[in-house]
Formats: sequence, C-alpha cells, structure tokens
Amino acid sequence: MSKGRAEAAGGAPGILLRYLQEQNRPYSAQDMFGNLQREHGLGKAAVVKALEQLAQQGKIKEKVYGKQKIYFADQDQFAMVSDADLQGLDAKIVALTAKVQSLQQGCRHMEAELKELTSALTTPEMQKEIQELKKECAGYRERLKNIKAATNHVTPEEKERVYSERQKYCKEWRKRKRMATELSDAILEGYPKSKKQFFVSGSLPRPHSPGRSVRGGLIHLSPCPRRKSG
Repeated sequence: MSKGRAEAAGGAPGILLRYLQEQNRPYSAQDMFGNLQREHGLGKAAVVKALEQLAQQGKIKEKVYGKQKIYFADQDQFAMVSDADLQGLDAKIVALTAKVQSLQQGCRHMEAELKELTSALTTPEMQKEIQELKKECAGYRERLKNIKAATNHVTPEEKERVYSERQKYCKEWRKRKRMATELSDAILEGYPKSKKQFFVSGSLPRPHSPGRSVRGGLIHLSPCPRRKSG
C-alpha cells in the first residue's frame, strides 16, 4: 500500500462518519466507496473495515439485508423534528426544485444562443463574404450589359418559326426512320449475316438524326430531341 493510500485509510473512519452524518441516509459499503474514492483516495477494503469499526463502536448503525449490509448515522444524535418543521422543509424543497428547473431552462437557452453565435460568421468572414458577393454581382452586371448590347437577338417570332420547322423535320425524320426500320427488318429475314454486318456492308443506309455523322460505317441512332417548355 502506498504512503498516500495508507494515510487515507487511517483517516477513513472520520471521513465516513462525517459523510454519513451530513447525508443522513443509508449507504452500502460499495456506495460509500464509489462516492468517496475519487475525492479521498479510499480503497474498498479500507472503507469496509472503517464502517465495521464504526458500527462496533456504536457511532453508526448497521442493518443486514440478505448478503448486503447497510450503514447509516445514529438517529439518536439528531433533534426531533416536528410536523411543522417537516412541512417547512417540504416547502423549501419545492421552492428549490422550482429554482433549479428555472436555472436549467436558462442554461439551455444560453447554450442554444452560444451555439448559434459560434456557428455564425465572424466580422472578418462577413466582410470577405460581402466582397466576394460584390465581385460576383459585378460579373453578372457585365454579362447582362454585353447581352443587351448584342445585335444578334432572336425575336419571339423567329424563335417560334425555328421551333416549328424543327418540329416538322423531326416528324419527317421519325416517319423515314420507321419506314427504313420496317424495310431493313423485312430484308434481314432472309439475310444470311448479322444485322450489324448488314448495315456495315452498305446495303441500306441506316436512318439517323440531323447533325449525326457516320463513323466507322456505323450510324448511332437517337430520337429527335423534344422542344423544351417555357
């Protein structure tokens, strides 16, 4: 046993007696050890020995419940408490409980406020953010100015005419694609080779959307894009 632990064990009876008198409630040896070990550095064996010693000396009371022993202060040393005193103590407990709840609520509010403040931008960060936004807005204004100054604007009438022509050509493209597909399927029924070899051989051009190029003898099909609304 270390010197500090030995000194703590020597003073254990006084520490345990004072604690039981102050708390005035029953404890087991394990409870006493858990409550006082960190503050006073008492070992469990020293706690058990001191409690048994105090009980033998009549300074505290001991009750046995099965395999467990419970220790508490001798109640004869305390003055009798009247019903009025008990009611006063109960009222004091109610008032203190309400005060504790109020303080806890205030702490929660302050914690929430602190969390909000710590997550907010600092003054230098805000100033930097403002400068970046001003720079971004200046870029948008310059872009808008260039767009307004352009001379190649498309009128709504021209836009509608282009979309109408596009729709017309797409409709024709779908029609020709369907015809070509039906024709190729009919030919392929008696064609000795695969469909891929049929188109690569150049026997029949494969329909494709406007703007598509034929690469490596293969034509990649995709549907005519639809007009976007708005």
